[in-house]
Formats: sequence, structure tokens, C-alpha cells
Amino acid sequence: YTRYADFEGRAGRAEYWLFVALYVLAAVACEVVGRLLDAIGGDNLALLAYLPYGVFLLVSFVPGLAVAFRRLHDIDRSAWWLLIGLVPLLGGLVLLVLSALPGTPGPNRFGPQPGATQPDLQETFA
Repeated sequence: YTRYADFEGRAGRAEYWLFVALYVLAAVACEVVGRLLDAIGGDNLALLAYLPYGVFLLVSFVPGLAVAFRRLHDIDRSAWWLLIGLVPLLGGLVLLVLSALPGTPGPNRFGPQPGATQPDLQETFA
């Protein structure tokens, strides 16, 4: 995916929730691998058990932040709204509601609507 570190533009609900679903699946897979390593090696592999999840968190931090920025841009909100997530319980709930809202129809100050197609030039001149 070419926009993994793109903080500009907009991300529709489908793009955002697909990222979230894949993120959760990958996190669960890393947890399973870590627990298997812990069960197989016991105390000898205890530190190694956390390695897959740690690497996953490092690799997915920037793409997760980028898609969250773009999702907020789609509803015509500044990415500064992500800071509300620092408020315990309420902040996460507000971000959940904001990420579920439909995007602004048509272009907004952050760019064109995601998935909107450009008009066909032949139709314009016909």
C-alpha cells in the first residue's frame, strides 16, 4: 500500500476500518505466536515471546497514525482531534464515534472525496 505514511488527504470509512480489522488480526496473530513461544520455551524464551508483538507495534505505529489523520480529514476535522484519545474512556469513545461518521461529501479543505472518480473527458466535451 503506497499511502502507509501519507498524512495528507482523506481516508474513507472502508479504508480506515479495513486497516483496523487487519491491525487487530495481525495483533492477535503476534499474541498467539508470543504465547506459543512462551509455552514452548518457558523462562528461556520469555523475552522472545514479546518480540513479535513489539516489532509489530513499531512497524504499524506510523501507518496507524497516518490512516487516523486521513480519517479525521475525511470528516473535515483537524488531526489534532486525535489528542482527545488521551482522555481516559471518554476520549476513545469520541474517536470511535468520529471514525464511524460519514465523510464530507465532495471536496473539503483536506482534498477530494475518497473514491470519487474524475469526470470522463469525453463526456465533458460531448
